[in-house]
Amino acid sequence: MREPHAPPPAPPEKELIAAELAAARDRSLAYTDMEDDLLVRQHSPLMSPLVWDLAHVGNYEELWVLREAGGITPLRPEIDDIYDAFKHPRRDRPSLPLLGPAEARRYISGVRGRVLDVLDSVDLDDPHPLRAGGFVFGLVVQHEHQHDETMLATVQLSGEPGLIRDGELPPGARGGPDEVFVPPGPFVMGTDTLPWAYDNERPAHPVDLPGYWIDRRPVSNGDYVAFIADGGYDDPRWWRPEGWEWVRRKGIGAPLFWTRDVAGDTGGGWWRRRFGRMEPVPSGEPVQHVSWYEADAYARWAGRRLPTEAEWEKACGGRRYPWGDADPTPDLANLGHRAARPAPVGAYPAGASPYGVEQLVGDVWEWTGSWFQPYPGFRSFPYPEYSEVFFGETYRVLRGGSWATHPTAVRTTFRNWDYPIRRQIFAGFRCARGAG
Repeated sequence: MREPHAPPPAPPEKELIAAELAAARDRSLAYTDMEDDLLVRQHSPLMSPLVWDLAHVGNYEELWVLREAGGITPLRPEIDDIYDAFKHPRRDRPSLPLLGPAEARRYISGVRGRVLDVLDSVDLDDPHPLRAGGFVFGLVVQHEHQHDETMLATVQLSGEPGLIRDGELPPGARGGPDEVFVPPGPFVMGTDTLPWAYDNERPAHPVDLPGYWIDRRPVSNGDYVAFIADGGYDDPRWWRPEGWEWVRRKGIGAPLFWTRDVAGDTGGGWWRRRFGRMEPVPSGEPVQHVSWYEADAYARWAGRRLPTEAEWEKACGGRRYPWGDADPTPDLANLGHRAARPAPVGAYPAGASPYGVEQLVGDVWEWTGSWFQPYPGFRSFPYPEYSEVFFGETYRVLRGGSWATHPTAVRTTFRNWDYPIRRQIFAGFRCARGAG
């Protein structure tokens, strides 16, 4: 029996939200558990100092949960400009008066305590769009996990050791057909019902596609080495003009972090740097750290093309995850940084879609052939800077999440996007072709 005057137990929905908030924060603190010098240093002009990301997730949480949803007086309004991601490019953030590591930790801890108070008092049945169903909490949980993945990419760029996490992954398999046929016909793209889905995933709308073939599994390192060995980086036939100019200007001849061993014991094989460790490139893993231009060139060389994002989503079978609505488990997908690498191709046959397409979620983000555009009937929510300002023919869409993506921040409708030259993200691809 509950003691008199003890607070009532939290509803299951609130317990789940509190657990998700804690999991995201534990991850952020683990990724920033390092010397202060490494936290305040800018390891690449492509990325923020890690300490900026740490304080930014707290400022975002303060803005949306405390101020917008909770109506609470701002705690640190004087730092809003510093941590506004749209006011300061990443390359310029080291020059800002950033909170130091200790102060940043105190700030985000203070914000979190008040956020839990709001969670305790909020009515999740409130029709207010931020409070209904706990949407605002899902917003900040996903936002923090997305920054955690960004911080992992920053650490990888830094070359510093750590965060390697050599967890056990299932073995790969190469049996069965290399391609899967997806028959012609309509399907419903996007969602109106998945909880915590972003504005760019909405609204659900019908899309009618002709039949097409899509790779059963992502392109592997071994597959990609064949492209390199055939002179793929030296032949302009496979490259878009702007991609060819970029490759020539930057002197690119392999995925980011790859090095050719021309004098060692591997017979001129390829090595990679992974979180400060040099190791042979495993031929069976999906290739990662390739740009959209590299993925597109490989597909052309192979007589194929990249799938559109509609083709990619249809291949998932119209479910929350390719295998159904059950939450991801270690036998279904490689998510959540269980190991700091992709699993071998063919490692997750139980996670296949109804069409038989494997590894659509986890391992590597997959470049598609599509520009990031709004769906018909799109409405910006809760702010235009999340999606709307990026629409156009500047950013290419990625789908599916990577080994570094947390399960709460990915689903078959989730849309990621980036510049076609970006390679520091954990991105790979698969190919497709028409049925004609």
